[in-house]
This record gives sequence, structure tokens and C-alpha cells, in this order.
Amino acid sequence: MLTFRIFAFMAFLAGVFRLLNIKVSDLFRDFINRPQSIKKQIDEATNRKKKRFIIRQIEEITEIMRLTDREDKIPVIFIACGVCAVIGTVIASMFNNIFMIPVLGIGMTLLPVWYIKLTASHFKKDISEELETALSIISTAYIRNEDIVTAVEENISYLNPPIKNVFADFLVQLKLIDSDIIKAIEKLKTQVENDVFQEWCDALIQCQYDRSLKSTLTPIVTKLSDIRVVNSELELLVAEPRKEFIIMAMLIIANIPLMYFLNKDWYAVLMHSVIGQIVLAIDFAAIFICGAFVVKLTKPIEFRR
Repeated sequence: MLTFRIFAFMAFLAGVFRLLNIKVSDLFRDFINRPQSIKKQIDEATNRKKKRFIIRQIEEITEIMRLTDREDKIPVIFIACGVCAVIGTVIASMFNNIFMIPVLGIGMTLLPVWYIKLTASHFKKDISEELETALSIISTAYIRNEDIVTAVEENISYLNPPIKNVFADFLVQLKLIDSDIIKAIEKLKTQVENDVFQEWCDALIQCQYDRSLKSTLTPIVTKLSDIRVVNSELELLVAEPRKEFIIMAMLIIANIPLMYFLNKDWYAVLMHSVIGQIVLAIDFAAIFICGAFVVKLTKPIEFRR
């Protein structure tokens, strides 16, 4: 009876298409060749088409390592990703769970990436503190002697990398390449991606035309202290969801060996039956997917002016 009704419905649709002079091939062709949305057309025209997930992760990690002056460790990160992928595959193979092999293989590959993203804030914080110290002592010396080259030379020995390298290049630019101090400050401005530092460089350029503006340097440096305090408070707020996720993930994983001691029959079903292996793979997939969202939503906050 059900089969007869299906054929009757299909015959009814064929009759409607025939009366309205509609061809099924035209419907499929219109569906396949449907016009793109305006957003997609704009993205393609401006070369802003969204890149694939793996390409985005590689570019993001490379940019983080560059900003934190750790470009030499980029190959180590990629090697660590490969090692973690092998470890995940081996662990899944030890449990004879073919469903969990791609889950652990792909999921554990992302662990070094997540670690770099979560620890990037600490390196940026250290750079910000060093930048605050450098600008403070250089500004004080410049206000005293009104010569930025002398001010940098007097205090460069008290600075630490990577900020020390930036000002060392500044001195090399002026002494050995080009004595144009405005051009050197413009180049110095591009060496550190920090809004306050760039504002300080702009004020320093103005001081070259009017030395009475040197008093504006100290209030600009004070902004770094205010930003550091605000960022510390924000980091405490975003760290709470991260801690809760880690605790929940550990509880889910800990339930697997705990089930062995509570009920061995349930443990056998979970580890050795097809349904149990699928459930286990889904659980780990959920952990990695939620972890990706947690890392994305609790990434370090940069307070900008």
C-alpha cells in the first residue's frame, strides 16, 4: 500500500510538472548553477575568500610566533603536531577502536597549536612590560638631554630582547645607513605592533620639530601601565571558562577507567562493542570540538586605545 502511494505521488508530481511545462533537468541545473550571494561575490572580488581550517591555523601560529620573537621554533611546533598525531593514532589502535583513530589523530594534532595560542598572552605580557620599562627610561633621558640618539645609547644596556634589538637596529640605522632621524623613527614605529608605542613614536617625531612637546611623552608611557592593569583583570575573567572546560574534560576521561572498577560488563560494552566504540569516539570528538571553541572564545584580549 505504501509503495502504491509513493508511485501515485510521483505520478501526481509528474503531471503537475507537465501541465506547468517544467522540466526536472532545469530544476537541477538551476539548483547547481544558482547565483552566489553578494557576500561571496565581494569576497572573491577582493580576494577575501575564507581560507581552509588548516591554512588558517598555520598562518595564525606563524604570526603568533613572529610577534613573540620565536620564529626559530616554528619547525619545532609543526614537528610536535606530527608527533602528537602519531601518539593519538597509536593510543586509539591500542584499544582496537577504528572509529577513534581519526578523532585522536586529528584532535591531538591541535594540542601544540592550542598551547601556543593560550601561552601567547604571557609572552605578549612580558614584551609589554619590557616596552613600558624601555619607553619610560628613554623618555626620561630624552626630556633631560633633548637628543633621542643619546637617550637610547645611555639606556640600551638596561634593556632586554626583543625590545633591545629594536632600539639597537634604530641606532644602526642612524649611524651606519641613514642619518635622517625622522625616517629612522618611522621605521622604528613599524618594528613593534603596539598602539601606545606607535603613538609614542608619532609624538617623538613631533618633538623633532618642536622640542617643547617632549612633555607629552611621559603621559603616553603611562598608558602602558593602565593597559597592563586592565588586561590582567580581563585575563582572570576569560581564564574561568577555560578551567571549567579542563575539569569537565578530565572528568569525562576519568570515567572510562572508573567504569572498569564499578561495572566490568559496562566497561566491556564500551570498549569492545561497535556501539560502545562509536560512543567513545563521539565523546572524544565532542571534547576536541568544545576545546577548539574554548580556545577561540578565551583567546588573549588586547586592550587598544
